[in-house]
Amino acid sequence: MTIGGVQFDLKVTFLIVLATVVPMLDFYGHKFTNTKALDRFVWYFIIPMLVILLLFRESPAEYGFKLGKWQTGLAWTLGACTGMAIILYFLAQQPGMQQYYAARTGQQSVGRIAFLNAVEMFGWEFMWRGLMLFALAQAFGPGAAIFLQAVPFAFMHLGKPEVETLSTIFGGAGFGFIAWQSESFLYPFLIHWFIATFTMVVAARV
Repeated sequence: MTIGGVQFDLKVTFLIVLATVVPMLDFYGHKFTNTKALDRFVWYFIIPMLVILLLFRESPAEYGFKLGKWQTGLAWTLGACTGMAIILYFLAQQPGMQQYYAARTGQQSVGRIAFLNAVEMFGWEFMWRGLMLFALAQAFGPGAAIFLQAVPFAFMHLGKPEVETLSTIFGGAGFGFIAWQSESFLYPFLIHWFIATFTMVVAARV
């Protein structure tokens, strides 16, 4: 589409607007249920999946919804989880991290924390390391897409402890790189789920 001599890619334009508006609606507390993790599953998985199926009329597999190169994905998952566990064990013991996560986990069991994180992270990862990564890669190439999709992801961490928020542009890009290498959003999901759960449990329980 061309407006005033400027050509717009309708698909890319729509996705940029979607990736901007959805986090805003989430931030301002628009709800589908009484559980934030379930709301985010709707915002970041159900809605993007409907966009792919009903609007784009394409296969979700083209956006990383598949096992992909599972050996590559599992290798990255095991390596990343091992390395991050060592780093996060010490970072999570900082007073700011402890205060933030203790207030949010309360008396929840480890099992409930892990379950709610899995529901929420599945949506987050499909939105950023699935839909946005693979769509932007079609338009701009994988190098640019890996960092572009990490920008809204990083801004979604505002309000969390500073040390965590500052790392998310690099963490988000790292997740994007792994998704591209494995051709699937599932492995960044597993890593993100582990990181979130491990951080919350250590910070709130130490």
